[in-house]
Amino acid sequence: MTAHLEFAKKHLKDSQTMRNKILWSDETKIELFGLNAKRHVWRKPGTAHHLANTIPTVKHGGGSLMLWGCFSAGGTGRLVRIEGKMNAAMYRDILDENMLQSALEIRLGRRFIFQQHNDPRHTARITKEWFRHNSVNVLECPGQSPDLNPIEHLWRDLKMAVHRHSPSNRNLRGSAKKNGRNCPEIGVLRLWNHTQEDLRL
Repeated sequence: MTAHLEFAKKHLKDSQTMRNKILWSDETKIELFGLNAKRHVWRKPGTAHHLANTIPTVKHGGGSLMLWGCFSAGGTGRLVRIEGKMNAAMYRDILDENMLQSALEIRLGRRFIFQQHNDPRHTARITKEWFRHNSVNVLECPGQSPDLNPIEHLWRDLKMAVHRHSPSNRNLRGSAKKNGRNCPEIGVLRLWNHTQEDLRL
């Protein structure tokens, strides 16, 4: 908790221009059947087991999709499917094929700041070498700090949009891509402003 507070204090007075140059990134898992989150239901006493008040389940989750994505104040970057279990080499390849191109597509220029959490794949030697070789500035964040990354709000919006379309196992990927492209309309700037307000608390 102390590291989170120190991070917030350190960046509290960052200029708007500096904040607009951050490319936020993360990975997420979209569950085919149900949201991977706690849900609450308002109900009358004695109706707990009525069909309208229950959430069905499927053994083994019914399928899922792992994604890497990024965004900045200027919009969303690429959304990439992660095949299999990701290791440091796969993460480096995702960065190599998508991160710099995303920064160009959303007009960040070459002097942007890249944000990632401290997952071992993100801090591996080959990843650090890739950043050094490509002259990428990385925002140092405290470990275990998803609350400091506004992309978590974007992932939630994406998951909600995907689940509104009730995709099958076959079209889960297409639904994620389609809704990922629509994320700017969902509210990237609203999320960005909300994050800035959170940092001021």
